[in-house]
Amino acid sequence: MLFGRKKTIAAKTPGELDAMEAAGRIVGRALTAVRDAAAPGVTTLELDAIAEQVIRDHGAVPTFKGYQGFPGSICASVNEVVVHGIPSADAALKEGDLVSVDCGATFDGWVGDSAWSFGVGELAGDVDKLNRATRAVLLDGLQAMIPGNRLTDVSHALERATREAEAAFGVKLGILAGYGGHGIGRTMHEDPYLENQGHPGRGPYIQAGSVLAIEPMLILGGETESYVLEDDWTVITADGSPASHWEHTVAATDDGPRILTPRSA
Repeated sequence: MLFGRKKTIAAKTPGELDAMEAAGRIVGRALTAVRDAAAPGVTTLELDAIAEQVIRDHGAVPTFKGYQGFPGSICASVNEVVVHGIPSADAALKEGDLVSVDCGATFDGWVGDSAWSFGVGELAGDVDKLNRATRAVLLDGLQAMIPGNRLTDVSHALERATREAEAAFGVKLGILAGYGGHGIGRTMHEDPYLENQGHPGRGPYIQAGSVLAIEPMLILGGETESYVLEDDWTVITADGSPASHWEHTVAATDDGPRILTPRSA
């Protein structure tokens, strides 16, 4: 028996991180294409088709499609839908909608997973603040993804960044309860599960090569609760408030956090 051995989050080799970034870059291209196509009257099913075409044109396959029965290549979540919205021909976008798109691509056996939220045209003032704040929380929180930290150091960094964003943007933000990030590699969901809030200094240690999908999901007004529709996928805020979702796949390296899902913005 070994004593004193630290439990760590599994590490990928430098070559495997490069392979994951190749998958992640395809996801970034798909997300950019979807955002550029979003306009009043466009349906979320049309956005799904655009994402799938980009993914397949780059020699990858949509990770989400068929995953545990999910029918789409993207999750398309509009306004009060936080995550896991199913693309639909009946869901036409409107001016001022806040659209959250989550996308995964598998390329050469490795998975990239990323999400962002954007407006169809101009967003209302507080909704725009919510969205900009959520992006800031992601970019601030992922800085804790460094060797020697522990899993909940990332959770705590996300929570702290959320509270700082409330002050900076002047809006109340709720951290969606029961949902968070995860390990990722050859499959989309690997251990460990990453809470978006919590006390620091707990859980397995992060080492060089550890990879997590980091994804804050914030609700305008401070609500934290949600419910799932009868389709067993679509997650709606309990009070109908709009929500924003941003995600990057991030590796810890000796040179600091490495975003494996880079995109144009």
